[in-house]
Amino acid sequence: MEMTITHHAQRRLQQRGIPPVIVNLLDQYGAVERSRGADTLFFNRAARDRMTRAHGGRSIAGIEKWLGVYAIVSDEGSLITVAHRRRRFKRK
Repeated sequence: MEMTITHHAQRRLQQRGIPPVIVNLLDQYGAVERSRGADTLFFNRAARDRMTRAHGGRSIAGIEKWLGVYAIVSDEGSLITVAHRRRRFKRK
């Protein structure tokens, strides 16, 4: 699915130093959880394993500092915001 990036998300990517390629990797391999009316994309162990199988371990080592990033995506497919995870996600 083609993801549109909102102005807010574009600013957050720049402010937080997150390359857009990380958002693409989240979209392709990230785990999805529903939270507050939108989807949260993040890298869990299974997502990291999928990326390692697809790209190899060396290329994953190059993005290790961004594996704690998450993205919020609306139902329409718009990227709302991105951030670095500071704590665990609350699950019900």
